[in-house]
Amino acid sequence: MGDFADLARRALRDSGYSMTAAARAVNYDLAYLSRVLNGKQQPSAKLAEALDELVGAGGALSGVVLNADDTARVARSAAKPSRLDAGTVNALAGVLAAYRRLDDVVKPEAVLPATLAQMNEITRLLKGARGPYRDQLVEVASEFVQFGGWMLAQVRDDAQAIRLLGEALGLADEIGNGTLAAQALNFKGYVARQQGRSHGVARWFTAAADTPGAHPAQRLGDILQAAAGWAEVGETDRALRMVEAAERLTDKAARVSPPDTAYWLTPEFNRLNLGLATLALGRYDQAADHLSAGLAGLPEDLRGAPWSWEHREALRKAVAAR
Repeated sequence: MGDFADLARRALRDSGYSMTAAARAVNYDLAYLSRVLNGKQQPSAKLAEALDELVGAGGALSGVVLNADDTARVARSAAKPSRLDAGTVNALAGVLAAYRRLDDVVKPEAVLPATLAQMNEITRLLKGARGPYRDQLVEVASEFVQFGGWMLAQVRDDAQAIRLLGEALGLADEIGNGTLAAQALNFKGYVARQQGRSHGVARWFTAAADTPGAHPAQRLGDILQAAAGWAEVGETDRALRMVEAAERLTDKAARVSPPDTAYWLTPEFNRLNLGLATLALGRYDQAADHLSAGLAGLPEDLRGAPWSWEHREALRKAVAAR
């Protein structure tokens, strides 16, 4: 309840709505809305959906609100983690999916506090969890910790981001989940890129691409981003070989759907990664073409995602260097 209140308040603020203006816009009593936004009352499903539509969250904001049955189920598991059940894990996985979608439409600063609060609750639950559903909870916890690291990386709290990504990697290894492990390493590469550390870019994305159990779409994206790192440190031949390897993997990656844990890894998204690689190799015309096509091919709800600024800036550099 408190997490929804925090998310909704921040989303309304970022969208330019005061509480009074929001109450008027969704046609709800101001006193009721005030209780909800101050964490004193659970929102109705209709109010959550109305606020979601008002801030343009595409269902992600209302998705963090559990129904009454799931709320009771999660509460029972939280009180007695040794009695964890499948319904609790599924409910928490649904909340995580909503948070990930929020990241595509809301500023990271608006999502980060509630993300870390939820992450801490899930990891606390995991410590006492027992039984046949524990591994499923480890998977959700690994992805949530990884997501927390990603959010911290976006606001440039790099040290904390790296710490969480290391924890997420350990959880992924505990259950042998290669897709989650590869994604945690990928995010470490992202941090290195934001820091301008080309050796780190080459190292972490290469490690992600070589992770056992990584999805073909992950391998494709990681190979291309590793190639950019190798090109930037002067290993041009190695970078070119990696681009060639990525081209051979393209058809295989396109034939399978991206993993749920990296749903954004479509062929169009990997055109963005190819754009970064060709930009690093000094192939500016190709880079501009790939980056333009990749940005244009993103789903409409992702085109304004805060993370897309990096690719727009890369496109600007490619066009300027032509």
